Amino acid sequence: MEIVKTKENSSLTFALEGRLDTMTAPQLEAEVNNSLEGVTDLAFDFAKLVYVSSAGLRVLLAAQKKMNKQGKMEVRNVCPEIKEVLDVTGFSDILTIV
Repeated sequence: MEIVKTKENSSLTFALEGRLDTMTAPQLEAEVNNSLEGVTDLAFDFAKLVYVSSAGLRVLLAAQKKMNKQGKMEVRNVCPEIKEVLDVTGFSDILTIV
C-alpha cells in the first residue's frame, strides 16, 4: 500500500493506494498516530484503495475516536466494494463518508 500524506495548516489528508489489510494497517496506524497533533480536520482519500480488511477498519475506528476529541474526520472517494464493507460492518454509521 502507498500512503500519500498532505498537510495544510490544521488539515491532514491520507490518500491510500492499494490494499489496507493485516500487512499494511500497522504502517497506516503508525503514520496516523505520529501525525495527529494539532490536526482538526482529518481525511482519508480512498480513490485508489481497492480493499480494506478488519485490520484496516480498526485503524479507521481508532482515528475516528481520536478525532472526536479534537476535530472531525471524513472518508472520501469510496468505491462501491469498500462502501459495501463499511455498510455491512456498520462503519458507515460511525464514519463520515463523502
